[in-house]
Amino acid sequence: MDVKGSVVVITGGGTGIGASVAKNLAEDGAKVVLAGRRIERLEQTVKKIKEAGDEAIAVQTDVTNEEDQSKLMDKAIDTFGSLDVVLANAGRFDDSLMLNTDKSTGKVRSFMTTNQFRSVVDTNLIGTFITLREAARRMVDSGKEGLLLITSSINSTGQIGQLNYSSTKVALTLWPKILVGEFHLKHLPIRVVGISPGYTATEILKGMNETALEAILKDVHVGHLVEPEELASTIKHVITNDSIDGTTIEVTGGLVYGPRARAK
Repeated sequence: MDVKGSVVVITGGGTGIGASVAKNLAEDGAKVVLAGRRIERLEQTVKKIKEAGDEAIAVQTDVTNEEDQSKLMDKAIDTFGSLDVVLANAGRFDDSLMLNTDKSTGKVRSFMTTNQFRSVVDTNLIGTFITLREAARRMVDSGKEGLLLITSSINSTGQIGQLNYSSTKVALTLWPKILVGEFHLKHLPIRVVGISPGYTATEILKGMNETALEAILKDVHVGHLVEPEELASTIKHVITNDSIDGTTIEVTGGLVYGPRARAK
């Protein structure tokens, strides 16, 4: 599969990783469909892509809404004539300890609410499921090869305060093998690959307190945040290499957890 001429749908495409990947793929000739809840941010990214002479459209969607996702895939096909690559990138986090105790009394002071847990599951798991299903349906019916990409996270290894988020991300790392097994059973030419970023230079992390950021980078072998362009480069490699299938690729800069602790 070539990047040039491919029609690529990206959910969560208004900012951060999604927007950067969209701009990079468009520069290489992909026709990009950006989807998300905040239409203003989507349109800002589309404007930049078009100003560079490349092709893109914005579609306002809620990944947890089946009708929205169905219309999104149809919009891509109606506008650009095909559906080749779908990056399920939309995600949500709502961090909290399951139980937070009061320092003086030792009693429970607060806790992760059911809504905090459910809202993350709804976006990260159910939203991703709907996105991939609606994309795969159209890829199969078109009779063409396709590629489904899933944004996971290095936090799938487990992160304190992210019981909800880490649970969804570890689940997503399993999906490529399961889905590829199902597609293989039915002789369907759709590849599935997960991308698991480490600490990435998005607006949130770049705006962190410098001391906190330095502490994070002590666990990163290359000594810097992963650049969104590096994730885009990985995705372009996956698109063009048909043998990458049924797996999740970590792009972390060599994130480790042990050396700093052992050095104390």
